[in-house]
Amino acid sequence: MLFRSRLLPPSDRRSCPYNLSFYAPKHLNSATSAPPALTGLIGQDMLAVDRLITERLSSGVPLVGQVSQHIIQAGGKRLRPVLLLLMAKALGYQGQDHHKLAAVIEFIHTATLLHDDVVDDSQMRRGKTTANALFGNPASVLVGDFLYSRAFQMMVECQNMRILDIVAEATNVIAEGEVIDRKSTRLNSSHIPLS
Repeated sequence: MLFRSRLLPPSDRRSCPYNLSFYAPKHLNSATSAPPALTGLIGQDMLAVDRLITERLSSGVPLVGQVSQHIIQAGGKRLRPVLLLLMAKALGYQGQDHHKLAAVIEFIHTATLLHDDVVDDSQMRRGKTTANALFGNPASVLVGDFLYSRAFQMMVECQNMRILDIVAEATNVIAEGEVIDRKSTRLNSSHIPLS
C-alpha cells in the first residue's frame, strides 16, 4: 500500500478560499481574475488541459456527451489540475504528459462527485442542478464509470507504470473511504446496508 489518508466526512470538508479560475475558457462558467503570477505560470497549461478534457469527453454515446457537457458547464475551481501543473512547473517538467495527467485527475475527481451525488441523493452542486437530478441515477453512475475508464486509458497512454500504480492506489483509497463514510453515517432504511 503506497499511502493511506484519513477522509473527512462531508460536513468537515472545507472549500478552497481562493479562486483559482484564472483561465477563462468560454465553455466554462468560471471566468474570473486571479493572481497574475499564477496566470503567467500555468494559464496556457490550463487552457491546454481544458481543451484536452473537452476532446477526451467525446463519445459515440449521446448521453455520455450530454452528461459530460453538463459537468463541464457547471465549472469548478479545478484545484487538482492546478496543483499538478504547478508541481510539474516547480520540478522543471518539460514534456506534455502533465496536461494529460491534469485531465486524468479532474476526470477521477468528477467521477467521484457524480457517484457521491447519487449516493447522497443530492439535487444541487455548485449552485446547479446535479446530473443525477437531470439525467437520473443510472446515467450519472455510468458516466462516472466512463470518466474513470477514460482516465485510466489516458494514464496508460503516458506509459509510466509508477503513475498508474499511484493513481490506481489513490482511486482505491477514495472508494474505500466513501464506503467507510457511508457506513459511518448510518444509512437510512431506504438504502442497502453496507454491513
